[in-house]
Amino acid sequence: MSTGTGVSVLSLLLAGTAGAQQFDVTSWPTTSLYNVPGLVEMPSAFARPDGELSFTVANFAGMSRYQFSAQISPRLFGGFRYTEIEDFDSAGFSTYYDRSFDLRFTAIREGAFLPEVTLGLQDFIGTGIYSAEYLVASKHLGNRVEVSAGLGWGRLAGNSVLSGFGDRPDLTPEEVDEGGEANLDTLFRGEIGGFAGLQYRVTDNVVLKAEYSSDHYDLESETLGIFDRDSAFNFGATYQTENGTEFSAYYLYGSEFGVQLTFNFNPDRPPIGGTLDGAPFPITPRPARSTDPQAYATGWSASAEGRSRVEAQLRETLLLERLEMEALRLAPDHAVLYLRNSGYEAEPQALGRAARVMAATLPASVEVFTIVPMSAGMTLPGFTFRRSDLERNEIAPDGAERMLAAATVTGTPAAFSRGEGISDFYPRTDLLLAPYMRTSLFDPANPFRADVGLRFGAAAELARGVVVSGSITKKLVGNLDENDHESDSVLPHVRSDFPLYDKEGDPGIDTLQGAYYFRPGQDLYGRMTAGYLEQMFAGVSSELLWAPYDTPFAFGAELNYVRQRDYDGGLDLLDYDVVTGHASVYYRYENYLAQVDVGRYLAGDDGATFKLERVYGNGWKVGAFATFTDVSSDEFGEGSFDKGITLTIPLSWFTGRSNVNVPEFTMRPLQRDGGARLNVDGRLYDLVDHGRQERVEDQWGRFWR
Repeated sequence: MSTGTGVSVLSLLLAGTAGAQQFDVTSWPTTSLYNVPGLVEMPSAFARPDGELSFTVANFAGMSRYQFSAQISPRLFGGFRYTEIEDFDSAGFSTYYDRSFDLRFTAIREGAFLPEVTLGLQDFIGTGIYSAEYLVASKHLGNRVEVSAGLGWGRLAGNSVLSGFGDRPDLTPEEVDEGGEANLDTLFRGEIGGFAGLQYRVTDNVVLKAEYSSDHYDLESETLGIFDRDSAFNFGATYQTENGTEFSAYYLYGSEFGVQLTFNFNPDRPPIGGTLDGAPFPITPRPARSTDPQAYATGWSASAEGRSRVEAQLRETLLLERLEMEALRLAPDHAVLYLRNSGYEAEPQALGRAARVMAATLPASVEVFTIVPMSAGMTLPGFTFRRSDLERNEIAPDGAERMLAAATVTGTPAAFSRGEGISDFYPRTDLLLAPYMRTSLFDPANPFRADVGLRFGAAAELARGVVVSGSITKKLVGNLDENDHESDSVLPHVRSDFPLYDKEGDPGIDTLQGAYYFRPGQDLYGRMTAGYLEQMFAGVSSELLWAPYDTPFAFGAELNYVRQRDYDGGLDLLDYDVVTGHASVYYRYENYLAQVDVGRYLAGDDGATFKLERVYGNGWKVGAFATFTDVSSDEFGEGSFDKGITLTIPLSWFTGRSNVNVPEFTMRPLQRDGGARLNVDGRLYDLVDHGRQERVEDQWGRFWR
């Protein structure tokens, strides 16, 4: 089960790639039927450009593959594959659906004489149907020819050119297990096969391929008779467009035709170059004090009327930039602005625009600007600028870097008190009416189910950090209620009864809760939430986070007491209750964010969740997670342990206009009861990380935009 949707993600991305910025296709490795850099089915050693993502749909011989992959780092590559195999009679289904994960590491980069060399693990987490390991070398011969040759184990050892170490049992349909476990005991075991191939770039866009395959397809061709493997040679042609799309056609194994459609793109290469944001306010230098001393007079600060006039002008001008003033401290030479960013994903862009507005509206005597970003009523690290630095550096070629060097950062700014600044900012109410899509993915009986409907929501901020909110959903169309699967889980049914919630909970209360966010001390952030926290659980959640501005580490602790909600989406509760909690460590290194959560999960199992995300400068995140608890793979059931892929996609990437809306999508092969964590809104790290040093400096180039 997933509240995100792979289909909606894919449709957004396809729309984005259609207008993506063009690049040199001749430097781009073509994609194999397994969605890795390669020939037809055999891999090549070449790596994609750092950070590239790929979606592929491929079909041949009644086998359809839906695949996602990412060049995680310049040398590390990961992928997920979902395969539909017709006439594969296993586990009671005539059409079998298989899930698998790949990893590749490029050990040697191509040089003048050395080939590129890559070590790959195919289906190393899954049922093992496609399980293989390989070592492949590839070399460019001139500008148009690439050659590859390699050794393969497992599925790629069909021609058995060398004797290997250990045994690797043959796989039969009856032996296909529930999958999800790492196939560590079979890695690089058994016989060794050999494969080779070449491709020729006829034009900049057209590539012809030929390969000798070491995959004998014993299970599909000999055991099941899905197709006839009459030859080891495969041939293909690929047409690459300048926006990263590939169209491929193949003739495989002397008997079958195949087709493939691939969408390659990079979050750092948006479909719209530059920005469609309106021009920011220009900074007009003040006259020199010696030539116009009256401009620096401070009489305005001596009267309430003068101060109110300045505050009102600043507030109204900030609104034009989609920024809001929560409070303002004014002195003749210093202004402290408590800023709510309602318009920009990048915090430095909001800081820069706010500084411009302050320079345009505040009296000339105000030389020092302190801007304190606010998040859920909590102060984030504040930035102090000198107005003269802004005037000096606005048009300097390295003006952004100069402003960063000149800024003074305060990790825990003083909060404003009640009645200070704007007296009518709280309470405030926001209403929401928006579409939603809820999906159930990768069910063997039906791999895709979905509901589409409307979400009605409201939130009232009663005071700084105090929020009461709720939402109700009403399905308009969908088939989630057609899932008749009854959970066979031996664990408490904390997630596996989701078909009952889908059947009975329409319309339903998604959330109804109150939350309090606060700063309990230096570098500390706190949260208390109580109510109906998510679709399946209600209770109390508390969290404490230590996150200094200038360290890559952050540490958090969360403690929850919850009871399971009734299936009808109302206010009733079931008998099951549990205390859960986690200690969390966050570590950011360059373009990566690692997170480890250790504690107790909803089913009472104890363990840890490991998550790694690639973080892009424009707000994109691509990650993967896995949870391991004291629940055995047999107790967990199909999938063996909880795992999945996350995508965080800023809407500004598609529109070219800055937006704080950055939805996150989670794609799980299957959601079971083991390793299930409470879904509570407003966890602290996501609320404060955008204001910390690593993130701020990564996006500081937007300061003057």
